[in-house]
Amino acid sequence: MASLLRTRMMQDLRIRNYPEKTVSIYVRCVAVFAKYFGRSPEELNEGHIREYQRYLVEEKKPSWTFFNQSVCALRFLYKKTLKKDWPVEHIPFPKKKKRLPEVLSVEEVSKLFLCVRTVKSRTILQTMYGVGLRLMEALSLRPSDIDSSRMVIHVRQGKGRQDRYVTLSPSLLETLREYYREYRPEGEWLFPNRDRTGTTDPTSIQRACRNAARKAGLVKRVTTHTMRHSFATSLLEAGTNLRKIQFLLGHGSLNTTALYLHIAVGVNAKPSGDDMVDLLALAKKKPPKK
Repeated sequence: MASLLRTRMMQDLRIRNYPEKTVSIYVRCVAVFAKYFGRSPEELNEGHIREYQRYLVEEKKPSWTFFNQSVCALRFLYKKTLKKDWPVEHIPFPKKKKRLPEVLSVEEVSKLFLCVRTVKSRTILQTMYGVGLRLMEALSLRPSDIDSSRMVIHVRQGKGRQDRYVTLSPSLLETLREYYREYRPEGEWLFPNRDRTGTTDPTSIQRACRNAARKAGLVKRVTTHTMRHSFATSLLEAGTNLRKIQFLLGHGSLNTTALYLHIAVGVNAKPSGDDMVDLLALAKKKPPKK
């Protein structure tokens, strides 16, 4: 992919306010596409895209995520940057396999937290579980985002560049205060890196989560995103209104949140106006010895 075309595409993405991570992914996908043919994308057309997709499906066999990102990147390149007059919208998207995510019970979450080695990693995971945050949403928190007077957390620029507020439970507030007293984070971020020049590296938290799950003896596949799935499922099982869960998770569509209806083992009906269960308070209790 020629440097001039790469620069133009990056500018087009940034003008449209795409996140830097998406900019990097799209440019990389187009570069892989161009490398496959050994030619500039400006010299390629619909037939080349179809051949590349056939190669991916039949020979490369990539993940659904990579295939989907490649389609999105090529659609953007040819429609927005190169402004081709052929129907870019006809580039087919792959059909995603529908798999239910793994979720942990409150007892399993409690075991996991007990095995997290550092206070900072544990606090980040507990924050994700306590209010259902994505990993980057938790790492992007600032001290000023924790509003103890209103008992809410301001989540800035989550997925889809959307802000939202989530409920701050008493147990999470206590956890964050304990962390703050020990680490005394300075500067912009609540969870800064060692040099305090940016946020904590997400891979370090992902590694801490995997190690803790293994040490806790959990047989399920546990990732940092499991905290968010477990939060939503436990709330639904406790009787929290599905639309309230949608708002807390920052889902644009209720259909996305409805996924958890297929995971919940039962719903305890109660008025939707009731306060939510403080899941973190339950998870912070040490599991009974057998």
